[in-house]
Amino acid sequence: MITMRYAGALALVFLVLSIRVIQGRTGKGAPSLGDGGNNEMLRRIRGHANFAEYVPIILVMMGLLEARGLSAAMLHALGGGLLIARVSHGYTFAFMKDSVIGRSLGAGLTLLVLGAAGVLCLIK
Repeated sequence: MITMRYAGALALVFLVLSIRVIQGRTGKGAPSLGDGGNNEMLRRIRGHANFAEYVPIILVMMGLLEARGLSAAMLHALGGGLLIARVSHGYTFAFMKDSVIGRSLGAGLTLLVLGAAGVLCLIK
């Protein structure tokens, strides 16, 4: 049930990122595919894609770890870290011109959670 809650919360973050890409396409005259050379559109697309590249594998690992009996505290540490990371990273890409802090925090924390979940999957 813990992984499911984080999956639901992360789905809402992904929804916001998806809407920002759609808004960029309809409001800025960007093409239906690609970024049309628009850096803001490229940033939105990459924020959305980056989420899609990392979050599913981490959620799968969390679900497997939950099924193997990983403690609730550890699952919350992974899920909470991932949620903070993806909100920080996604907000930076979808709403800001550039923020080294938000992007670095999001990327670094995502990689930390990915690595921790990977190690836990190997030893659990």
